[in-house]
Amino acid sequence: DQTAISPILLAQDDKNTYLGKITSGYDSESIFNQYGTYGSEYSSTSIWNQYASFGSEYSSYSPHNSYTSTPPMIVKNRKVLGYLSANKSIQSSITPNLLKALCKDEL
Repeated sequence: DQTAISPILLAQDDKNTYLGKITSGYDSESIFNQYGTYGSEYSSTSIWNQYASFGSEYSSYSPHNSYTSTPPMIVKNRKVLGYLSANKSIQSSITPNLLKALCKDEL
């Protein structure tokens, strides 16, 4: 069922590292599951870990860096829908906090 595929986050690093799904907080791969690999503030692959490559405000692969030109891509069905970024000059981007607020009802 193609319609049930959730959007995912991919880093724009040399491996396009998988950073989790944009789905309900009950999904083990969700970026909103605070106990999961991609949602925990302690996980090295979480955008919420402020000390890791994908969560630090200083990392070029982090959505929290307001100056990066390589934020995570939001991908669905192998198509880039947009970017997760605090950099306001990136076209088709949404900030991590706005995404979290918009998805709050689903969590």
